[in-house]
Amino acid sequence: MQNSPLVSVIIPVYNCDRYLAEAIESVLNQTYQPIETIIVNDGSTDRSAEIAQKFSASVRYYYQPQSGAGAARNYGTDVAQGNFFAFLDADDFWVQDKLIRQMQVLENEPEIDMVFGHIQQFHSPELDETVKNKIHCPPGLMAGYHPGTMLVKRETFERVGKFETHLQMGEFISWYSLATDLGIRAKMLPELLMWRRLHETNLGIRQRESRTDYVRLIKASLDRRRAKN
Repeated sequence: MQNSPLVSVIIPVYNCDRYLAEAIESVLNQTYQPIETIIVNDGSTDRSAEIAQKFSASVRYYYQPQSGAGAARNYGTDVAQGNFFAFLDADDFWVQDKLIRQMQVLENEPEIDMVFGHIQQFHSPELDETVKNKIHCPPGLMAGYHPGTMLVKRETFERVGKFETHLQMGEFISWYSLATDLGIRAKMLPELLMWRRLHETNLGIRQRESRTDYVRLIKASLDRRRAKN
């Protein structure tokens, strides 16, 4: 792609030193360029800062007191310079042609506002069989309505607004629901774009008690649609 626009990739990280380097490398190795990689350390107490700063020649590093993934992603969008935003969790990683596939869609189909792709989940290799048996891993590809597969135009993201920061879980579901209500046009690619790691400290496992957030989000979306009708 000639005269390619800048894509800002935002990686929030909280205590994920074991996996962070693989996530960063999957961004730096993208066939699409130019990219700016922004890491927002959300108050980590492990070696995440040290790992991120090893890539200092290629990434921009920021720190905030622990405020949650939504706040960290918002921080990243505040300092981003690109006209397109992508997000990646620090324990996941992309296939090498993730961004170029999505940018080709946005270039060829200008009516599309954001592009998703499919996810393959996997058990992190260090897990023993006992732990693996406790964490369900779907065997096939699944449609990735997930921040880690999304590429969105900056103007579209700003139209929807920032991620909610008061939710322990589900801030992306809330954002996507708002985008849908606004008629934002999305496309789901059939290809694998992201590997999602399952491990003992996934956010969804750490914060099971916050799953009532999902119920609140569904109710809020239904209320908005009833109000429109």
